Amino acid sequence: MDNKKYFTRLGDGEGVFMKKAEIREDVLAGMENAVTKGKVTPLSSSDIEDLVDILTLPEKNVSVERGYEGIHTFDAGTLKLPIRAGVPVDRRTALLIHERILCNDTMELCNTDYSYKPLKNIVSEEALAVEQAELDCIMPIFYGAMPNMGSYTEPDGPYPNWTMLMTDGKVKEAMQAQEEASKACTDDMIYIAKHMIAAGVDGIQFDTCGASGDGDILAALNAAKYLSEKYPDVSITMGMANEYHLGMHGRLKFEGDRLAGQYPHKQVKSVEKAGAHSFGAVINTNSSKSFAWNLARSLTYVKACTDVAEIPVLVDAGMGVGGIPLTNTSPSDATTRVAKAMLEIGKADGL
Repeated sequence: MDNKKYFTRLGDGEGVFMKKAEIREDVLAGMENAVTKGKVTPLSSSDIEDLVDILTLPEKNVSVERGYEGIHTFDAGTLKLPIRAGVPVDRRTALLIHERILCNDTMELCNTDYSYKPLKNIVSEEALAVEQAELDCIMPIFYGAMPNMGSYTEPDGPYPNWTMLMTDGKVKEAMQAQEEASKACTDDMIYIAKHMIAAGVDGIQFDTCGASGDGDILAALNAAKYLSEKYPDVSITMGMANEYHLGMHGRLKFEGDRLAGQYPHKQVKSVEKAGAHSFGAVINTNSSKSFAWNLARSLTYVKACTDVAEIPVLVDAGMGVGGIPLTNTSPSDATTRVAKAMLEIGKADGL
């Protein structure tokens, strides 16, 4: 019996030591959680053993085998260094650092107010930033933000707050408010995207889609469909907000499929129908569970997603998603193991 203890982490980032048997037990429990909730196929026995091996590798940081490399990109791209890390550089410099030092494959230009609605007031300035970025960089540049349909409610927006309406028992009024807000949200995303495309951007990113429920994801899907049909040469990528879509409305459909309750393996099919070119799968980290539990759970969802996907799957792997501990600065011993597991076992196309 292997009584050796291996360094690993909890879902909140705390370092702990666990026996291999304990790690395997948590791997199985995390996988079963995904199987039960998402109604997906469990990992194979060989996948489970491969994951346990990755989790117990003696190296502090690990890497993929040659041939399993994946695309590396960012959402909230130009917020990472100047805002999240507090490095005093402008967005143009941040892009060049990611291209020429960190060797990113693509990068996203974005604004500090990371939502499409407020960008209307500064769209001309943002378009100029896109034009300059395209002149500076070799790697493809996306422009992105969140649909953030919640910002369309009173007092910041023109529509009644559907959460308050539902609390008051006004269900029909709440549903109508979401439908109207979703349409306005779509229009704003298309408006901003058109300006960025005119400025020469390589792609548009709709990030954290579904944060305000099924009306939010519907807005993004409708915008993606319009743009993919009108601008077929512009790459559209969509990253989710959650491992399943919250049914704040409950009856909204896209191309005949109900959006509420969709897990990654169904989310990706809706994104494909919208004509988007890549899909950002999100699986939330449970900070009260172990890193092994969270990674196994995330990997199970991702494997089910890549099994059916016809477009590239780019796993959201950062603070509190994709199995990575819920910390502002993710520990590299965890992030590298997530990368290795997602690319080698999960068959993801990138992170």
